[in-house]
Amino acid sequence: MIVSWNWLKDYVTLDCDHVTAAEKLMMSGLNLEEIESQGDDFAIDLEVTSNRPDCLGHIGVARELTVLFDKTLQIPAAEISTSSEKTSDVTSVENQSPEHCTQYQARIIRGVKVGPSPEWLRKRLETLGLRSVNNVVDVTNYVLLECGQPLHAFDLNRLDGKKIVVRQAKKGEKIQAIDGKAYELDEQMCVIADASNPVAIAGVMGGKETEVDESTTDLLIETANFAPLSVRRTARKLSLFSDSSFRFERGVDVRQIDWASRRCCELIVQVAGGEILEDSIKVGNFEPVLPEGITLRFAQVPRILGIDVPVDASREILKKLGLTEHDFQGESAIYSPPSWRADLTREADLIEEIARIYGYDQIPENDPPLVRATAKSDQDRTTDIVHHVFNAAGFYEAITMSFVSAELSAAFNPRGLETQLQVEHSSRKKDNQLRSSLIPSLLVSRRANERTGTSNSQLYEISRVFTGWTKVGAIQPLSVGCVTSQSFFELKGLLETLVSTLNPQLHFEATACEATGYASGRVARLSLNGKDWGWIGELDRKVLDQAGLRDAVTAAEFELQPLIDILDQAPQAQAIPQFPAVERDFNFLINDEITWQQLSGTITKSGGPLFTGVEFVSEYRGKPIESGKKTYLVRAAFRSAERTLTGEEVDTAHAQIVANCEQELAAVLR
Repeated sequence: MIVSWNWLKDYVTLDCDHVTAAEKLMMSGLNLEEIESQGDDFAIDLEVTSNRPDCLGHIGVARELTVLFDKTLQIPAAEISTSSEKTSDVTSVENQSPEHCTQYQARIIRGVKVGPSPEWLRKRLETLGLRSVNNVVDVTNYVLLECGQPLHAFDLNRLDGKKIVVRQAKKGEKIQAIDGKAYELDEQMCVIADASNPVAIAGVMGGKETEVDESTTDLLIETANFAPLSVRRTARKLSLFSDSSFRFERGVDVRQIDWASRRCCELIVQVAGGEILEDSIKVGNFEPVLPEGITLRFAQVPRILGIDVPVDASREILKKLGLTEHDFQGESAIYSPPSWRADLTREADLIEEIARIYGYDQIPENDPPLVRATAKSDQDRTTDIVHHVFNAAGFYEAITMSFVSAELSAAFNPRGLETQLQVEHSSRKKDNQLRSSLIPSLLVSRRANERTGTSNSQLYEISRVFTGWTKVGAIQPLSVGCVTSQSFFELKGLLETLVSTLNPQLHFEATACEATGYASGRVARLSLNGKDWGWIGELDRKVLDQAGLRDAVTAAEFELQPLIDILDQAPQAQAIPQFPAVERDFNFLINDEITWQQLSGTITKSGGPLFTGVEFVSEYRGKPIESGKKTYLVRAAFRSAERTLTGEEVDTAHAQIVANCEQELAAVLR
């Protein structure tokens, strides 16, 4: 909001220069952007927050200065003289959309002479960066900048039927605005129309057909209040923004509408001549619905601000700000905010007003309290390790929404939940279910990456899932989910690395199972020390189609808490072996139903004291292997901490492994 220093002095008499006044405003919450010299005037650029539309006019800023400098606000009386002819005899106003237009006022001025504006008017507008159009349009802009209330002047003789109809636009209806562009409207937009066509986009911009020009002699002056949400939606849908829409989106003072109408007519007659018709047409309730009284407990002021503000000082500040005090009880009082301060609704708002006027600089700069260093929690340490392992494997962390579509949630449901939690709100008509799994959210992110050319994104997320109704205050479990185009075994190996990093002594298994959302026969249940932990597997094509993905995806999901529980609190370091390991490969032919866990378990318990570990190398099915069979190529390692092993020692362990695998699993060494 740019204000003119000379213009401000019309409403408040100050004994300081423009710099001091601007700094005082800045200290009270209106941030100063810059001050620019404009001849004998100064343009002061202030940052006005969205909750302070009262400061989007010179009178509002001047009102702030009167409070800060203990001065009196001088507002023009806006007195007008009218003819005997009544406005209602010339025009009419019909409001068919009261939910979009809550108040509408119309006045008529006859016999104006449209032409250039006088120098004083043109100069004030140019100081603020506005181009002069003509004396009538300049006055409407002047009053807007004076009090923050948008106005519009119609050429009365160009209104079909000389009437105003406030209504919603018709489907496909078009209007040419005063910027010269044509806009197609929809049925959710509000327009100002005459007897046949729209003549203005309500709250946004007037139309070209009824624009005031040199041929205009009779005016209809519109002063109204339009619903902020309606104006905001229309402006954004049309990409059409104006000073009027900026103010209507933030709200205007209803009690100021009539004053702005009279002020505009007064100035038009002053600069363009003409006569104002008697009375005006008002549609709607022009008495604002004010909030109930706000109770202020004066003891809360020092408690929240940390400084002692005398009760009398607090009361005086609120009085200067225009609040009306009721029922003062010594320790508390009830206050009613003025019509221009709709943002004041609760006790904390009043305390903030006291703080900014009393002075934020009065709050002492105390040293911050000493912060005691604390160790990381087990959850933090576990989460750090999860991040490290996944990042090292080339995964990227994702942070996704907690809502998913009902279709995708039903397609991927490994927990077999019969019902899913969902919200019923207009902002969540499609993706309205609270996720019971992280995988659907990650699939949506993977789809977004595919559509931008990244077809092999590996994503993981640590977040909470919602598995059903719980008691109030219950915390939903943290889960870890990941999606990748890698194979089942590669992803399983990553999870083995994660578990061994957390605790090398842990027993980790993946057992074949069936789960909704995973491909049949390509999914396994994860377990830690015999307790269920999660799932891993290739996703079903139906899930991928529902998510809009082309390529195959392998996914895993598990709870974080079991990892926290098994975290090795004091990892033991071991010396680097001094003697080399001896490795032997085994190529076993086994039945198709034998799992890697069964084979590796048998090898581990058969390896003897020299055995140090076994790793998976490859799996093969197909010719010349007979149907129902497969081969596993594995590699076992042997080592002694005291000496280099001989071939005979390794052969003995090798023979024992082969014998046990043949006996327990009917495995055949190839």
